[in-house]
Amino acid sequence: MSANPSDRTLKALSVLLCYPTVDLQRAMPEVAAVLAADSRLTAAGRRALRPLTQALAEQDIYALEEQFVMLFDRSRSLSLNLFEHVHGESRDRGGAMVSLLESYREAGFEPVTSELPDHLPVLLEFLAHQPAAQAQEILADAAHIFQALAERLTRRDSAYAAVFAALVQLSGGMADQSAVDELLEQPDNDPTDLEALDAIWEESEVRFGPDPGAGCPQVRDMLAQMDPSPRPAAPPANLV
Repeated sequence: MSANPSDRTLKALSVLLCYPTVDLQRAMPEVAAVLAADSRLTAAGRRALRPLTQALAEQDIYALEEQFVMLFDRSRSLSLNLFEHVHGESRDRGGAMVSLLESYREAGFEPVTSELPDHLPVLLEFLAHQPAAQAQEILADAAHIFQALAERLTRRDSAYAAVFAALVQLSGGMADQSAVDELLEQPDNDPTDLEALDAIWEESEVRFGPDPGAGCPQVRDMLAQMDPSPRPAAPPANLV
């Protein structure tokens, strides 16, 4: 049985959304090559990813870390935890999280991280091991979230927008515009607005960089498994 043909691209996109490290910087040539070779992405989509892979390879690591934290850790509207955008702090989020974790375990996938199951790099690592049709179906469930994140990052002139645009393409490019508009109507908090940040900090702890035992699976381990043996498929985990 052949591996999911999407696995290398999904792994590469997962790596791009990991907290920047020296290992990640060293991996950028291979990650960039994987993305440049995927014909399922449009030529424009592949070109749009180059500024990010170049920046992650070449920029000062401390500047990259600060940029990542300002975007994804300090701004709920750009959270990499997908259920944050769907359920917020409602009780439904807990049930959805349990369901997603059960899907992981039924497929024999145990995330090597203390991140929540809906953390996007973790989900992409999982989907990289699933049949292409199932991976696309789950990506399609979240396409409206990816599109909204792409638009918000574009407004910030962030090269990370290209990652989410690529995910929309891999999902089939069918994001529900009404669902996208609904997400974009939610407050898009500015991470430089200290008063707004104070209000957020009162509600939940804010992480200023990765817990040594948290974050994405180790980049070197992910790259070492770029051609994994496929695991049994799990039932689709709905993200909406």
